[in-house]
Amino acid sequence: MLFFNTSLYVNRELSWIDFNQRVLEEALDPEAHPLLERVKFISIFSSNLDEYFMIRVAGIEDQFQAGIQDRTIDGLTPAEQLDKIRSMVLQQFSQRNECFYHDILPALQKEGIEFLRVSELSPTGQRALSHFFRKEIYPVLTPLAFDTGHPFPFMSNLSLNLAIELEDEESGALKFARVKVPSILPRLLRLNDIKGFSSDDGIIRFIWLEDLIESNLSHLFPKMKISKSHLFRLIRDADIEIEEDEAGDLLKTIEQGLRSRRYGKVVRLDITPAMPSSVRKLLMKNLDVAKRNVYEIDGALGLSCLIDLLKIDRPNLKDEPFIPSNPIEEQYGGDIFSAIRAKDQLLYHPYDSFQPVVEFINQAAADPDVLSIKQTLYRVGSNSLIVKALMKAAEEGKQVAALVELKARFDEENNIVWARALEDVGVHVAYGLPGLKTHTKLTLVVRREQKRLKRYLHLGTGNYNPATGKIYTDYTLFTVNEQLANEVGELFNALTGYSKHTAYKKLLVSPINTRDRLIDMIDREVELYRQEGKGRIIMKMNALVDARTIRALYRASCEGVTIDLIIRGICCLKPGITGISDNIRVISVIGRFLEHSRAYCFYNGGKEELYLGSADIMPRNLDDRVETLFPVFDKSLVRDVIADLDLILSDNVKAWEMNADGLYSKIKNDKPKVNSQALFLTRSVFKKNYVNSK
Repeated sequence: MLFFNTSLYVNRELSWIDFNQRVLEEALDPEAHPLLERVKFISIFSSNLDEYFMIRVAGIEDQFQAGIQDRTIDGLTPAEQLDKIRSMVLQQFSQRNECFYHDILPALQKEGIEFLRVSELSPTGQRALSHFFRKEIYPVLTPLAFDTGHPFPFMSNLSLNLAIELEDEESGALKFARVKVPSILPRLLRLNDIKGFSSDDGIIRFIWLEDLIESNLSHLFPKMKISKSHLFRLIRDADIEIEEDEAGDLLKTIEQGLRSRRYGKVVRLDITPAMPSSVRKLLMKNLDVAKRNVYEIDGALGLSCLIDLLKIDRPNLKDEPFIPSNPIEEQYGGDIFSAIRAKDQLLYHPYDSFQPVVEFINQAAADPDVLSIKQTLYRVGSNSLIVKALMKAAEEGKQVAALVELKARFDEENNIVWARALEDVGVHVAYGLPGLKTHTKLTLVVRREQKRLKRYLHLGTGNYNPATGKIYTDYTLFTVNEQLANEVGELFNALTGYSKHTAYKKLLVSPINTRDRLIDMIDREVELYRQEGKGRIIMKMNALVDARTIRALYRASCEGVTIDLIIRGICCLKPGITGISDNIRVISVIGRFLEHSRAYCFYNGGKEELYLGSADIMPRNLDDRVETLFPVFDKSLVRDVIADLDLILSDNVKAWEMNADGLYSKIKNDKPKVNSQALFLTRSVFKKNYVNSK
């Protein structure tokens, strides 16, 4: 029972908040990034936190409301988790606002980028804005009264609103109204673009949309005296529960769930400190919000919109652009099939271009020798070149099958649109297995060559999305390996038909064998260590939560196996505990790119075994999703990935290390500075220049 002690584990929810703190730290550090990139991290932190409340906090709230007292692996009840979450988030809001208002905004002003209030403008500027309001903003607004004749208005998820106290100038009666700040309009209004606003000094000036609306409320309420107005913002439960056995048409069920998402239970109510108790109580009563769900936040509410500032044309305030290498273009003239036939091709995005992945589908669609394409689609984006290539392939008469995951959280609407478009051109569209979200990233292309059929595979750790391919670190493997092709083919048959194939020998497939195979490889490492005195495990993932796997890693550490864990986000394991995890190290790298690749490497007595893929070590990935981890057979590629992982482990610029108490500290040592992401960029440029010079 040693490994069941609650003190050995970190709470899943609090570990996530620690991760988001590391994201925030990228904004807090004036030396970490150029100025507008620091603004980006403020936006990412805020957006992350909104999603966390919509999904994770909403779930804990449900447990609390149901009276559930079950304790987590680290010993906390739902109520205790909610208390700790609130305390940590309030502190983070304070840090974020101190950084944005007292550090970043003054620095932006020095660079000629200003945020102004309407009241600070000249009379001429105010008149220009008033004209703009009447023409461009006023027609979109809908003031909603609340009294005996008007029910309390519905307010959608993530909506920003003004609560307005009014007085009837004729009767003297006090009134209350709500005006929604329209999300279809830009939250940040660039004054330089507004007609009549004089700005010939080169300074870029912004105002907040809500400030402009607030300054013109008299247009919405003639013959009413505006007493006060107060900004507030809602975050609702946005998870969708689907009873698939009762959902004859999954597509329609998802669409209905998306509509209901707008009006789930309120899990966070953001208000300004100036909001009086009377208005606060009115909102809390009518929105059914408890005191613990109310957050007082100074300044603007909902800062995820700050990402729009990256549109400003100030290259000196942003990361230096780079052109990724494209070894397939450079070495094979872009002929993707020739490149894969020559040898397995491993790309490391974004340092290596994502374009070969797009070209793989494009060339398959146009190639008369290609007979069929099968692909899984999870998050593809709103303007997917890959989906368009699949549609072209179907129009060319090829057999095309697409597994479209409609339950990809917050991408459901995009996926519904693409699913219908694919069906319209004759693509065989499937939505996966009942009860399981399909998260694996696979493509299988069948091509006729010399009167025989040859199968080409793309296996990846990330989504089929060129946009995220520029900012997420992910691996791509192209191969014609027959063993893998056989098993990928069997998996597609299971996803689109009634196959119950489970005898996967090379692939690790969730929910069939991923956990068991990983634990077997951990235990094998222990046995080999006992025999040879050598053993090492490197795992890179986004999250480590699964208790059985953690206990296996603890056992391996106790036996002497060296374990290096590179975990971007949640980690429920504690390293460095005497007699338990002395041989385990945990680091997290937060930098310019989002660390997204998953890699699992075992020393295996000197015969290194490497798996890449889509699965993190979480119960949902192991039990409730279709995931794959695929082996890399080419030993030179295995060595390349191990070198990548060792470089990340040597990072002492962008890496954080978890201590035995479960808390993180920035790695600081006397060794030469190693910024792994910057070095990968340098290596990418070197590779490109080296190939071009040959």
